[in-house]
This record gives sequence, structure tokens and C-alpha cells, in this order.
Amino acid sequence: MLKKEYKSLSVAEKILLVEEIWDSIAEDAAIKLSEGQKELLEERQNKALRGEVSKKTWEEIKNDVRNQK
Repeated sequence: MLKKEYKSLSVAEKILLVEEIWDSIAEDAAIKLSEGQKELLEERQNKALRGEVSKKTWEEIKNDVRNQK
């Protein structure tokens, strides 16, 4: 689409155009996962939903990384 064409669009039309462009970029850049990776992610998600994982704050994570040096 040329600059003249998109400049004449309304704000709502521009937003819809940006959304369409963003969706096409996301589709093109989609990460392809193997079945094993999908299963691992699903398992981790289920554990998180059941409360079976430990949680740390961002501050705790930063401190852990800094202390590894």
C-alpha cells in the first residue's frame, strides 16, 4: 500500500490495517515446536496451574543470577 493510500484512511481503518500486518508477521515468524516440545510445555503449564512449581519474584531471580558470578 502506498503512503498516499494509507494516509487517506480513517484512524479506525489504520488500526485495522496495522492489526492485519501484525497478524501476518506473527504467522510468518511463528515458532514451530516438535511434539516433544509441545508435550513439555503442556506438562509445565499443567504443573503451574496445579500450583506444583516454585515461584520467585523478579528481585529474587536477579539476585540469584548476580550471586552466580
